[in-house]
Amino acid sequence: MKRQDIKRFPLADSVIAALEAEAKTYRVRDSDGLYLNVTSTGTKSWLLRYKSVNGKWAWMGLGDYPDVSGRLAREKARELLAKVRDGKDIRSDSAKREAMLFEVIAERWLDRKIAAGRAPGTTRQMRLYLDSDILPVLKGKPVDSITRKDCTLIQQRLELRKAHNMAKKVRSWLNQIFSLAIAEEHCEYNPASELKHVAEKGPPTRHYPYLLENELQAFLQALRDSNSRKPTTILIRLVLNTACRPGMARLARWDEIDFEKALWTIPAKRMKMRREHLIPLSSQVLLMLDELRAITGRSVYLFPGNGSENSTLSENTLNRALSLIGYKDRLVGHGSRHTASTILREHGWPRDIVEHHLSHYETGVAGVYNKAEYLPQRRVMMQWYSDALAALEIGDSPPLIPAEIRS
Repeated sequence: MKRQDIKRFPLADSVIAALEAEAKTYRVRDSDGLYLNVTSTGTKSWLLRYKSVNGKWAWMGLGDYPDVSGRLAREKARELLAKVRDGKDIRSDSAKREAMLFEVIAERWLDRKIAAGRAPGTTRQMRLYLDSDILPVLKGKPVDSITRKDCTLIQQRLELRKAHNMAKKVRSWLNQIFSLAIAEEHCEYNPASELKHVAEKGPPTRHYPYLLENELQAFLQALRDSNSRKPTTILIRLVLNTACRPGMARLARWDEIDFEKALWTIPAKRMKMRREHLIPLSSQVLLMLDELRAITGRSVYLFPGNGSENSTLSENTLNRALSLIGYKDRLVGHGSRHTASTILREHGWPRDIVEHHLSHYETGVAGVYNKAEYLPQRRVMMQWYSDALAALEIGDSPPLIPAEIRS
């Protein structure tokens, strides 16, 4: 049952049981001060919102559903709100202790990540590893009682599965959760702060397979002779010519493409760093998009899928097409960014312009103040890159870059 389909309040137990999870945690108001909290995994619990003795609004957990039924939760809520109206502090020692439980703070940390607009894929991954690796070790423990040994155990469990990259991410998340707990005055120190010093060294990073300049003629000719559908081959050429992330291309919408300005505007919500990104389009790209528009122009997407109207081609489609022309394990969609970066730098394009085009923004203070869009330079660069690919396809050498722009 969808929450928008709820007809009556307070909630009947049959309605509570039938409520479906959504991509983000949400709350449904049941009665005065009482809310049902539904997480993205479907877990349901009761929360009481009230004004504490210091005049600030606060939340108190009243238990999980179905252990605590709707009727019992309402009785608890009425009793506690009556005490609040009498000026009493309803947070007993046990309730205050409950507020310090690791899982309570971890859920609040995750809710903040979701509210801040982190990518759904990222928050789903956070949810997954909270449930599968972190909470089995730390659930039920007040944050001020958790030791370095507890946190090391989580890291070791991941390392035993050879999940070294995930161990690094989980280590970062633990640090953030304990930092939140410290800021909220639930504990004094962070037991996860030094885990990196006892972390097992993982295997060398495997980069995405990519092609070098001398391999592109054979590849581009094989792509030209491919039996894959036209939208699929255009998708590959778009990714190659623009050096965009494959997911950005697959989800591209026609209203993001400005043919007159030769510009593709990717909205912040679809970007990894949540910053709007502009991609100048070469004359070759505009021609292929014009050809594509005759095929898929009735869809909102450049590359609609074969399923529902909101579906698009999958990355598997792209990589399968590469496999069919003999490039399995030799090139993947994301590897084309590495190909572009290598060729552009080898031919003398300035690092800042290349990195900005790849949306590799600086972090820290430099990232805040370096707002240069480099759009005029990137227009020249990406037209040169498309010209270079066209030359390589027929066996010619790439053109020289303008002398005034050499790095």
